[in-house]
Amino acid sequence: MSRTARVERITKETKVLVEIDLDGAGRAEIGTGVGFYDHMLHQIARHGGFDLTVRTVGDLEIDAHHTMEDTALALGAAFDQALGDKAGIRRYGSATVPMDEVLVRAAVDLSGRPYVVHDEPALAPYIGPVYPTSMTRHIWESFGQAARITLHVDVLRAARPGGHPDAHHVVEAQFKAVSRALREATALDPRSAGAIPSTKGAL
Repeated sequence: MSRTARVERITKETKVLVEIDLDGAGRAEIGTGVGFYDHMLHQIARHGGFDLTVRTVGDLEIDAHHTMEDTALALGAAFDQALGDKAGIRRYGSATVPMDEVLVRAAVDLSGRPYVVHDEPALAPYIGPVYPTSMTRHIWESFGQAARITLHVDVLRAARPGGHPDAHHVVEAQFKAVSRALREATALDPRSAGAIPSTKGAL
C-alpha cells in the first residue's frame, strides 16, 4: 500500500504544496523563502527517511509567521493523510539526539489526538535574518494539530558551562529528534499482522 500524500493549502497569505512518501529514502526538494526553515525541513526528510517536497510562497514582506505556520499545517495534514487508517504501524516513537552541547528528547504517539508539549530555554530572537526562534514552538503546535498526533519535545541540555544556548543547535537538534521519533512511529511493525495498534480498533 502506498503511503503518500499531496496537500495544497492556499490562503490570501500563502500558497503551500506538500508531497510526502513515508516509505521514501530521505530525498527532499524544499523551498519556503526562509533559509533556516528549509534547512530544518531537510532534517525531517533525511532523518525521518521520508521523501518530501515543500513549495511555499508566502507574504514574507510582512514577516515569516504565515509562511512557517501554513507550511507546518500542510505538512501535518500530509502526514495524517499518508498514514491512512494507521494499520500495522508501530504508533509510538522516541529519540534522544545530541548536537554538540545540546541534548533533545522527542516522543510521539500517532494517537489521533493532537496534543503538543514543548520545552526549550530562552534563545536569541533570530537565527539568520528571517527565522524567529519564537516560532519553533508554534511549528510543533501547528504540525501536531494538523497531523493529529501527541508530541513531546524537551531540550534537556542547551549550554556549555558559563555560556549561552546556541539557538541554531537547539532548534536543529529538535528537528532531528522529532524526525527520528516519527521514523520509528510510522514504521510498519512486522509483528502486528496489519492490525491497528489500539484496543479501540481505531486511531
